[in-house]
Amino acid sequence: QVRLVESGGGSVQAGGSLRLSCQASGYTYGTVCMGWFRQAPGKGQERVAVIYPKEGTSYYADPVKGRFTISQDHAKNTVYLQMNSLSPEDTAMYYCAAADEETLCYTRNYNYWGQGTQVTVSS
Repeated sequence: QVRLVESGGGSVQAGGSLRLSCQASGYTYGTVCMGWFRQAPGKGQERVAVIYPKEGTSYYADPVKGRFTISQDHAKNTVYLQMNSLSPEDTAMYYCAAADEETLCYTRNYNYWGQGTQVTVSS
């Protein structure tokens, strides 16, 4: 079992930055990938960024490429999402998730989810 706790959300003006954190605990040895997802009101869930902890490789959705960076701190068992040049379109609840099967990494069917942290960007 893996427990994920997000933090770092908040309100910011357009053009600003936020850094989200996802603290993982429990049996994390089997984690193949970790991802950040978001869901805005009235919209479907969107996979924003994925990182493979063991390899250090990452993937980004087109809308956030060049603005968001996913990273990790192995010692702290924490994954971060640095978000720069934020726009109102980035307003959403952001969720951290972990998968223990590689086939799940590019889907939305991750095994473990955090409770989410709200990001609100005003114009």
